[in-house]
Amino acid sequence: MIEQSIIFKGSKDKNLLAPRGIWLAKGHLFVSDTGQNRVFIWKNIPTSPYQSPDVVLGQADSLQISRNAGAKVNASTLQYPSGIWSDGQKLIVADAWNHRVLIWHSLPTQNGQAADVVLGQPDFNSNEPNVKGLSQPPSAQSLYWCYGVFSDGKQLWIADTGNRRVLYYENIPTENFIAADKVIGQPDFESRDYDPQHALWPYSVKVSSTGQMAITDTQYYRVLLWNNWRDALAKNADCIIGQNDFDSNGQNQFLPFPDAHTLSWCYDTCFDKEGIWVVDTGNSRLLGFDKIPQHSGMPAQKVLGKPDFITGSENADTKTSTEETLYWPFSISIENEVIAIADTGNHRVILTKKK
Repeated sequence: MIEQSIIFKGSKDKNLLAPRGIWLAKGHLFVSDTGQNRVFIWKNIPTSPYQSPDVVLGQADSLQISRNAGAKVNASTLQYPSGIWSDGQKLIVADAWNHRVLIWHSLPTQNGQAADVVLGQPDFNSNEPNVKGLSQPPSAQSLYWCYGVFSDGKQLWIADTGNRRVLYYENIPTENFIAADKVIGQPDFESRDYDPQHALWPYSVKVSSTGQMAITDTQYYRVLLWNNWRDALAKNADCIIGQNDFDSNGQNQFLPFPDAHTLSWCYDTCFDKEGIWVVDTGNSRLLGFDKIPQHSGMPAQKVLGKPDFITGSENADTKTSTEETLYWPFSISIENEVIAIADTGNHRVILTKKK
């Protein structure tokens, strides 16, 4: 169950619609209001369900919701924003349906503030997948449906979902259209084919403070874990969550009900001290592991959004949005003792404290 702190539903002007990205940093809250093509920034965590954000990105104000602000793509617009990362100073947003990642060198202070850097496109006025369309192969500079971003403050990883790969940058780029330094999930930058030996459909990538890496491999109902992120550039994962071995890819492992060791359409993870949380979206729950698993198929010790490990339907079988349930959550962020969850199917954000 979830110990409620606040269930946040949007601004005083308009409710959230399918928020997919969430991030906590230095007391700030960032939310991708994905269905309404905007990102909200609060300087302090909201204390009421409809507290207006301090800044709205992608739109001129919190009343506007059109894709690319109802005009052509530019440095100030968004189309289906998803993953977010910030250290309280820089801000990075995966602008998924514009097939680009936007970077602000310092936190925006004005509504609709233009980004400083664009990745995946040669300029701010372009938004074709892989720059020239899907008839062309990808490159070290291109993106296609990029849903996830993560940085440690120096390096940058992008979950380039449509190209079935993760791109790695040794430094957060300060200029447009910079090429990635390495690729995970493909043998080279020009490949995007499905390889049964190295299957990958990444939606999220995270790196812990001690160097472990987790890639949420959504299509194959699993999370790939490396004990050291550098190993991901050269070798297969050390183990997985959600499947018993690397040859398996069953939704809930083909069981009639979910369990403590199964996943269904997982979309995000979050390292938490010595453990890890997995957003098990298809089962409308979060699974918590007290220790980062060292062997494939290990069971979770905690569950949020459900009364037990074998309940899997939306809103814990009630079909009603309540304080203790989740409906297709997509992302999680933890800072200090606060947990923030994008409860996407319920069109809300849940802010709670650890028990």
